[in-house]
This record gives sequence, C-alpha cells and structure tokens, in this order.
Amino acid sequence: MTWTTQQLPSDHPPVKSGNIGVLLVNLGTPDAPTPGAVKTYLAEFLSDRRVVEIPPIAWQPILRGIILNTRPKKSAHAYQQVWTEEGSPLAAITAQQARALQQRLGDGVQVGWGMRYGNPSIAQEMTRLKDAGCDRILLAPLYPQYSGATTATVVDKAAETLGRMRWQPALRTLPPYHDDPVYISALARDLTRQMDRLDFVPEVLLLSFHGMPERTLHLGDPYHCHCRKTARLLETEMRAAGEYAQLRFVTSFQSRFGRAKWLEPATDTMLEAEAKAGTKRLAIAAPGFSADCLETLEELAITGREQFTAPGGEQFAALSCLNANEAGMDMLDTIIRRELSGWI
Repeated sequence: MTWTTQQLPSDHPPVKSGNIGVLLVNLGTPDAPTPGAVKTYLAEFLSDRRVVEIPPIAWQPILRGIILNTRPKKSAHAYQQVWTEEGSPLAAITAQQARALQQRLGDGVQVGWGMRYGNPSIAQEMTRLKDAGCDRILLAPLYPQYSGATTATVVDKAAETLGRMRWQPALRTLPPYHDDPVYISALARDLTRQMDRLDFVPEVLLLSFHGMPERTLHLGDPYHCHCRKTARLLETEMRAAGEYAQLRFVTSFQSRFGRAKWLEPATDTMLEAEAKAGTKRLAIAAPGFSADCLETLEELAITGREQFTAPGGEQFAALSCLNANEAGMDMLDTIIRRELSGWI
C-alpha cells in the first residue's frame, strides 16, 4: 500500500515507501548448540547493562575470566537436548508466529521477526523492513510482563538502530499485556485444553515465571507485580469455568543466576517442596514465555520433572507455551491489530 498517489517525476530515483511493518521480537538464542556459539550469545546477553546492572569495570572481568570459560559447555549440553531440525526452538517458533500472523494480516502489512541477542538481529530486521518500504513499524516485544531487562532493552536496541538511519520510519511499541483480557483468556483456554488431555488430574498447577534479581523490584521494575497479576487473573479465569475448582495454583520464579537474592519462591525449590509435602500429581506452565525455549523445554520439562519425582512426586506434565497455536495466534492477531489502529 502507499500513502500518496502523487505521480513521481520520470527522472526520480525509485523509492519504496508507504508500507506498514510489524517486527516480533523475542529474547535470543545461539546459532548452534555448541560451546562456541553459546559463548558468543552469552557474551552479548550478559554484557547488556539492562540485564546485569553491575558496573562493567567490576562485571566484565568476572564475565570474561570465569563465566564465559565455564558456562558455555554446560549450556550447550542443555541446548543439545532441545535443538530441532529447524534449529533453536525459540527461533523456530517465533518464525512460525511471524508466518501465521502474516497470513492473518494479509499483504497490507509486512511481518518480520528478530532476536534481541543473536540472529536475526533487531537492527537487521528493522533495516530490512525499512528497505522494503515500511515507513511505519510496530515493534512488538513478545514479553507479556514488562521488565527493564526484557522490554526496555528491546526498545533501547531499536532506538540505537534508528540513530543510524537518515530516513527513519515512524515507530510504535507494543505495550506489556500481562493483564489484557485477551491474553488471560488465551492462556486459560490453552492450558485447560492441555490439561484436559492429560492422563491424570493435576493437584497443583505451578505457574513458573522467569526470575529477576529482587533488587529490580525495589528499584521500581514492575515485573514482579505484573507476574503476580497475571497469575491471579489466570486463576480467576480458570476457576470461573468450573472445571478445575479443586486445582491449587502456585506461582514461582525460575532461572536463578549468581549469588544475589532473586524473586521468590524459586521454581526448583517449590517442585521439591510440593513433592515432599505429599503432592503426587503436578502440572507446570510458563505463562510469561510467548514461545517454548531452553527455559521451558529443558529447565522445566526435563530438569523440573527430576526435581519433582526424585523426592516422591509421581505424575508430572510440563505444559506448552501459547506458541503458534490457535489460542496464541488469536491473541497476537487481536493485540497487534489494536496497536496498528490508524495505520491499517
């Protein structure tokens, strides 16, 4: 589509403009499940001042001298357990979401996808969309709950990319949607569908969100509050349906790193505690993740199962994220169209 029908002079150089772009953005992934690729990915990820707020003069020697020499091998082994023929699960699913959204939005919008860390990068995809004539771009970080370490750093990188452009596209940013009824409804619909298909009835549904250092909460980051509100609204929505009136909902935070105090309770601690307290049947979901990834497929589905069954738990199910399924795409379609209002 174009925003003007004015005829260009015959000697005017070809110009592509007037198109609308949507850029879906997720966290990131190494290019391969190898120590070398993981080291490159971690170096970029853990050098982000939004992610690690320790002054670089103190942090970089630790990162370069210790972490990047020890962690890549362990992380590469974890990635190897979940890697697919299409590559990283996170990248493959985000690409599926982009393709499905493209079909829904039609030719009037160009949909791309990128990663904050790794490939394809935000800079590459924003440049590609601009070169394709998109002078209006909706930046869509796929993080329902806002955090400086997720949503904000995506916006930072987009702004950095704009800073290198002479002809900048207009930019909108998808706001966090942690309490959006469309998102809550999609979660409730999809989790109910998955639990209905289990060969056991869970006693507990553990809602595991990615962790953050506790100090981020005290510094004003709303992430913890957003997660808690999502969990509360989701429980209300699922109980209203009446099918899981006896189900007990528990909220926890996963992926602790380093010695600092993190948001609690911790997912691994809760899995062990539930088993020791006599819970025999448990399902776990990760409503803060828009797509399955290392943290859900390895940390929850594989390691989490061991953490629950070793102390006496018997039946365990790791439920999938919304991914590119019907409920998830209905939700994405709705919130993206809402933010494109006035452009399409």
